[in-house]
Amino acid sequence: MKKIILSLVLASALVVASEEILNEEALRAEIAESKAQKSALDDKIKNLQSKLPHAKLIAHAELGFMKTQGNTNTDTFNLDLNVKKGWNKVHLVEFSFDAQYATDDKVETKNKYLAELGYGYSLTDRLSATYLLGYKEDKFSGYDYQFYTGPGLKYAFIKTQDHKLTFEGSALFSQDSIEDSKYDATGSSIPYPNPDNLIAVRIQKGEVDRYASYRIKGIYGWQIFSNLKFDQDVSYRSEFNDSSVIFIASKSALTSKINSTFSAGISYKVDYVNTPPQGKKHTDKTLTANLIIDY
Repeated sequence: MKKIILSLVLASALVVASEEILNEEALRAEIAESKAQKSALDDKIKNLQSKLPHAKLIAHAELGFMKTQGNTNTDTFNLDLNVKKGWNKVHLVEFSFDAQYATDDKVETKNKYLAELGYGYSLTDRLSATYLLGYKEDKFSGYDYQFYTGPGLKYAFIKTQDHKLTFEGSALFSQDSIEDSKYDATGSSIPYPNPDNLIAVRIQKGEVDRYASYRIKGIYGWQIFSNLKFDQDVSYRSEFNDSSVIFIASKSALTSKINSTFSAGISYKVDYVNTPPQGKKHTDKTLTANLIIDY
């Protein structure tokens, strides 16, 4: 009799354990299905938002800062800002600002910014007429400033949920102001920012070049995962009458989403000048790690 009772108890325990295992597996399957549905819903929301006529102000800011004290005393700061505003489904204004600044023992080692203001008018779902206004200063490039402006066209070659590829071509009026060259009593060049406070005994005035140019820009975005994205921007600007005057700018960025507002990212920027002012290098490279804010 005891054996029968014991068998019944064990059988009941096994049945209960089996039911608990089945319930746990069912719950896990339901959780996985819910996550998949949530991910699909998030992707659908993003896709629908991308089709909105940009009625709201959309801002994207990348911030980076580093400070050291002790054996070295350095400050490094960078800001990459992009703001968009659209209306009536066809108009879009976009402003971008890219700034980098650094000091070493209170002596400037980087002082550079680029500001661009663009306007777009949608002709079709993929084609837009554009107008661009750009201004750049870089204290260590050999230029006092660079300015360019003109109309163009933008076309979206790829517009899918995970991949976007856009090309823009502009015909521009450009003006490059080359900085003055300063020399000390020995005839040696005095570079910016002259931390030794050398006295210039001879100054050679820089030229101002005005010319017709064109710019081609490609923008690619790849949504690798729901929280991971890769972006690549490349622009090529050159003079119409002198193909040796070339300016290339590239930005490669990898962004990991933390929540709906904040992300972490790294970016690698390259500025190339084919014919830089005397004494300056062709290529300037910058690698940054950033806190990113979208709102």
